[in-house]
Order: sequence, then structure tokens, then C-alpha cells
Amino acid sequence: HVQLVESGGGSVQAGGSLRLSCAISGYTYSSYCMGWFRQAPGKEREGVAAIDSEGSTSYTDSVKGRFTLSKDNAANTLYLQMNSLKPEDTAMYYCAADPFSAGRCGDGWSLISRYVYWGQGTQVTVS
Repeated sequence: HVQLVESGGGSVQAGGSLRLSCAISGYTYSSYCMGWFRQAPGKEREGVAAIDSEGSTSYTDSVKGRFTLSKDNAANTLYLQMNSLKPEDTAMYYCAADPFSAGRCGDGWSLISRYVYWGQGTQVTVS
């Protein structure tokens, strides 16, 4: 049974930092494309960042230089370090996994439909 469990969300002031974690169980995710998505009230879910099996990362333009995605294969955990947070980063953040990509994310990393497994989300509020 595959489970993704996010944690680390909270409320911070603009300019602050948070680190989100995604604990993965039920499979070895090292060969998957893993992504973080977010959804603000009244807006569509959007891709934030993704990481492939070799550790290569992709980011949406609005978070480049501020967010860093990493993974700990031994701990089966994904991390999203978020610095210089802005009010527009306020959203529910979701971790997701694409198990059919042979570990590659590619240019289509932000395509929501490719991700089969999703966590329940963790709320980030920036004021």
C-alpha cells in the first residue's frame, strides 16, 4: 500500500522559511519521478518542483532561486526547502509520485495527470 505523508507546513511571515517533508512508504521511490504541487484557494493545482531518480531537479519559474528540492533515498523522504517566502506562496502543498516514468521527469514534470500517488497535503500560509 503506497502512502505519501507530507509535513512541515505552517504559518510564517514574508521572507521566512519552511521545510516540507514527504515520507514515502509502500514502495522504493528512487526510480520514480517525484513532485511537489500546490493549490491556492480558487486556483488550479500547479507544479512547484520535481526530482528524478538521478537527483536532477526542475522548478516552476516563480520559485527558482528560493526553493530547493532534495531527497534522502535511505530515509525514503523528499524535502522541499522554501526560503524567502512570499504571500503568493500561500497554498496547500502536495507531494506526488509518478511510478511509470522509469525515474525520469522530463519537460512534462508538472503534468498533474502523470502522478498516480498523492499525499493529503500540508498547508503553508505566508503573511
